[in-house]
Amino acid sequence: MKILSTTQYVMLAAALLLGSGWSLSSNAASQKLVLTGASTIAPLAGEIARRFESLHPGLRVDVQTGGSARGISDARNGIASIGMVSRTLKPEENDLHAHTIAWDGVGIILHANNPVTALSRQQLIDIYTGKITTWKTVGGRDAPITVVNKAEGRSTLELFLSYLKLRNSDIKPQVIIGDNAQGIKTVAGNPNAISYVSIGAAEYEITRGTAIKLLPLDGIAATVANVRKGTFPLSRPLNLVTREVPRGLILDFIEFARSESVYGLVEAQYFVPVSIR
Repeated sequence: MKILSTTQYVMLAAALLLGSGWSLSSNAASQKLVLTGASTIAPLAGEIARRFESLHPGLRVDVQTGGSARGISDARNGIASIGMVSRTLKPEENDLHAHTIAWDGVGIILHANNPVTALSRQQLIDIYTGKITTWKTVGGRDAPITVVNKAEGRSTLELFLSYLKLRNSDIKPQVIIGDNAQGIKTVAGNPNAISYVSIGAAEYEITRGTAIKLLPLDGIAATVANVRKGTFPLSRPLNLVTREVPRGLILDFIEFARSESVYGLVEAQYFVPVSIR
């Protein structure tokens, strides 16, 4: 039987921990979880992480954004312990494991001073494909519409395109943005802009006085309450995604993120806790 040296034992232990999603610091005294992906989930994940860290001295949870596509890729390739994906997994992603921690919706936002109060699905299609170019056509001011679209790899984009039954190549945007914060900032700063973002993120900003408003879809108000009831047409799960069936520290974090212990954090971000919907 081969006897391993002390150095070999340390290297073997490090390899096993890294394979399970753990990360060791240079002094091997601390542990680390890395979460990457959806900007919609990241603020909530950050709050959950801080509370989880307080229960696990020596642990560090690193939360990074980059979109749901990054969350999928990083989880699949072992770059991240957990991917953050703000949509249902696709059939070609069934090699991964999704764990829903909350529910959200995607809503259309306009500047708060825009007189338009509703848009039909066909009007949205015509605006985003460039057939309607002025607000006057849909009952607003005689002003050009600034179409704001999401960048590739964002789950919000995929959901929006699915709702309108469009391809991204059909869209004729004037502005392309990344995360929800960019979309909200763009619309709040441009009275003629239109975008689509997380309902939770939008409601949170509206309570802080940000100059945006949410429009109904299919006659249903874009509210967290309607997402909770399951009546809003553009709802989505907020998922933590793993490459393998979670175990150890990764399982502990996911279970904590789904538990009643964080419901207050979920609702503070204007999302719906997973067991309430």
